[in-house]
This record gives sequence, structure tokens and C-alpha cells, in this order.
Amino acid sequence: QVKELVLDNCRSDDGKVVGLSSDFENLEFLSMININLLSVSNLPKLNKLRKLELSDNRISGGLEVLAERTPNLTHLNLSGNKIKDINTLEPLKKLPNLHSLDLFNCEVTMLINYRESVFTLLPQLTYLDGFDADDREAPDSDPEADGDGLEDEYENGEDDLDEEVIDDEEDEDDDLEGEEEEDGVDDEEEDEEEDGEEDEEDEADDDLPRGEKRKRNPEDEGEEDPEDEEDDEDD
Repeated sequence: QVKELVLDNCRSDDGKVVGLSSDFENLEFLSMININLLSVSNLPKLNKLRKLELSDNRISGGLEVLAERTPNLTHLNLSGNKIKDINTLEPLKKLPNLHSLDLFNCEVTMLINYRESVFTLLPQLTYLDGFDADDREAPDSDPEADGDGLEDEYENGEDDLDEEVIDDEEDEDDDLEGEEEEDGVDDEEEDEEEDGEEDEEDEADDDLPRGEKRKRNPEDEGEEDPEDEEDDEDD
């Protein structure tokens, strides 16, 4: 039931595919990047294979095997191999579903009218080296084929959650700072009012001349009026 198999950076046996058998008939994605591969002649029959990564090997021909063993191939990456001539690609005409072919860093890309020649040879192609015949870039690869879609969504979801948490914390900090500022203003106003009352009392005392005591009110102490005393003496 294996649908994806990645063997990148392993070492092939004498430049050939070893270990793959018809037991992997359900494979849809196979990657054998940089395994010192010289030939794909030992590739088993993989009718369901859609994407084949063979970049950074030493393949120079024998592509007719792909037409026989992987008839439903849609993506083929041969970049960094030893392909020199346009005619080497001719067997790929038998892959009717092939719409993306990569030949980066192959000598064939240095030929005059390379792109026009390949599109003419393989009319079923939509993209060559990531661009169509009108030099429009290919869209992002199929997330289902690469298995990256779910990981990207998960990572984006985590980023969104982190941003929300940060925003909430900032809002809480702003609220706390606002409350502290309000409390500080209230305390200052109360202190100013108390200082004002004390200043008024001090001013009242300062109105009196220095060294002079307040006059006593005779009525407060129950003393008799001097005029009343003179009347009593006359009697």
C-alpha cells in the first residue's frame, strides 16, 4: 500500500535500481535523487506512478524504459544528468500524460532553440524547466503529490494562533497600563486637594501680625464688661 517512496542520497548498486519490485505497484511518487544512477533499466512496472524524481544522477539515455514501465507518468525530473541531445528525449513521446519535464543543468539545455525543439518533439508537454511555451511560470506543485499541503496548513495554523496569543497579551498589558495611569491621576488629585486645605489654614494664621496673640472674647470667658463695673461703683 506504499504510495510514496524517497530514496534520495542512497547509493545504487553498479548504477542501477536495486530493491524495487512489483510489490510497490501502488507507488504514485518515487524520488531517487543523487544515488549515482546510470540507468533506469531495472525499474519495475509501476502503472500508478505519476511523479518521478531522478535529478543529480548520471543518466545519459535509455528513457524508453520509462514509457514501458511508467505509462501514466505526469512529472519527470532529469535535471543534473548527462543528457546531451534532443533525440535522447524522443522515447518520452510515448508518455501521453507527461506535462512537466525538468532538464536543468543538462548539456542539452545549451543547444540553440532548445526550448522550441523540446516543445515540438513533445507536444503533450505543458511545462519545461518550470515554464510553459509562453514563459509563464508553472503554479505551485500539487500538495497531494508532494505531501506538503497538510504540513503547510498546520504550520500556518500555529503561526495564526501565536499571533492571536501575542495580540491578546498586548491588549491585556495596555488595559493594565491604562488602569494604573487612572489610579495615578486619582491619587495625585487627592494629594493636591489635601495640600490645598493645609495651605488655606496656614494662610489664615499668617494674616495675624507676628508676635500678636489672638484677642480673647470676653463673652467666651464670662468676664464682665468694664462699663457695668463703673455703674456698680456709682451706686
